[in-house]
Amino acid sequence: MTKTCVVGAGRMGSAFARALLAEGIETRVWNRSPEKVAPLVAAGAHAPESLAEAVAASDVVIVNVIDYAAADALLRMLAVERALAGKVVVQLTSGSPRQAREAGRWAAERDIAYLDGAIMATPNFIGGAETTILYSGMRQAFERHRDVLRVFGGNGVFVGEDAGHASALDTGLLTQMWGKLFGTLQALAVVRAEGFGLEAYARYMRDFQLVVDAATDDLIARVGEGRWRGDAATLATIEAHYSAFHHLLAIGDEHGLDRALPAALDGLFKAALAAGHAADDFAALMRFIERGGVRHAA
Repeated sequence: MTKTCVVGAGRMGSAFARALLAEGIETRVWNRSPEKVAPLVAAGAHAPESLAEAVAASDVVIVNVIDYAAADALLRMLAVERALAGKVVVQLTSGSPRQAREAGRWAAERDIAYLDGAIMATPNFIGGAETTILYSGMRQAFERHRDVLRVFGGNGVFVGEDAGHASALDTGLLTQMWGKLFGTLQALAVVRAEGFGLEAYARYMRDFQLVVDAATDDLIARVGEGRWRGDAATLATIEAHYSAFHHLLAIGDEHGLDRALPAALDGLFKAALAAGHAADDFAALMRFIERGGVRHAA
């Protein structure tokens, strides 16, 4: 049976360890602060004194620490590095695609199989049948240890042999989440300022979500195909969007709401309009984002 080691006993690392233990998988845990390991030992985990010892006794090493710098400081210690040879490292620490690729190169040079993962869930979802974790890097390692990885989330997906792809997807998906959360905060500020009930807003938002989802799907398709121009299938031109967007600016000014978010969006709209894109599809704004700012777009 595969032997595992979890490096990092924070909320997420502990969730991984508990999921492994629940499946009867032999698990070692290591953390800089030993007191965090005690509850996991009580649940059946082993806690070697040194990280090198924990790694040497394991086949798969799961890493979840604060950042890549912390992970590198641990994994690149000479004794640990030597113990990792021939084993699999599953890096589940958040980082950038560049950091993931660099870690993958470091691992390959030392005969270490490497997978970089992106956890699309909070700790309480770990172990769930629908929980998604994205993996990229060495496909062979993913296939060989699929049963272990499935313990963390039933929807574990391999997204590519480029070690940076999981992180890139993670950032893209989180960006959409942040966009929705920040947009919701701005919307609630408007609703509260106008004295409208939040429960009613939530109900009408659910009704409107079908329209938002359809517009999002259309946007993704248009950007993928490079269809910037307004056409018969355009849902709303940039000019039409901006006409409605004025209301957000006006209400915000009337009630003294923070202008940071609306102002950023207003800048994109104005740049596109100034460049002659009034009759183009909303997707044309992508050209302004990709070219490093509105000053460089045309």
